[in-house]
Amino acid sequence: MSTQQPSRPNYFVSMLTMKCPRCRKGDMFKDQNPFHVKFSKIFNMYENCPVCGQKYELETGFWFGTGYVSYALSVAFSVFNLIWFWLFFGLTWRDNSIFIWLGVNGVLLVLIQPWLMRLSRAIYLYFFVYYDEDTAKLERPAHRH
Repeated sequence: MSTQQPSRPNYFVSMLTMKCPRCRKGDMFKDQNPFHVKFSKIFNMYENCPVCGQKYELETGFWFGTGYVSYALSVAFSVFNLIWFWLFFGLTWRDNSIFIWLGVNGVLLVLIQPWLMRLSRAIYLYFFVYYDEDTAKLERPAHRH
């Protein structure tokens, strides 16, 4: 009889789904939907992981560093938009398509900003907290409403 160890959750999937970096099971945010009318709910996070107890805010002011991550994500998103827009529609100053791209890119950035801000928190926390094999054995508690 072989005892099969649970497979390690994928690093990038765990990060994109905003799971705890230590156990990759617990949610970082109380509500999975980042798009709220009330901006105060965008960062409605647990203090600690509901599965393994990992503290999310490692020190006072810890989340200030996420501004750099959010900026890098926004630049990467804009470059991606520039490339697909240029490939499909072309960019030139003569027909003002550059301004159309700027407008489309600006609107898209504003629309996905709540998700980008949450993702930047997840990415930033993953820089400092590493996966722990022992926490893979912990069970995820039943979802509480």
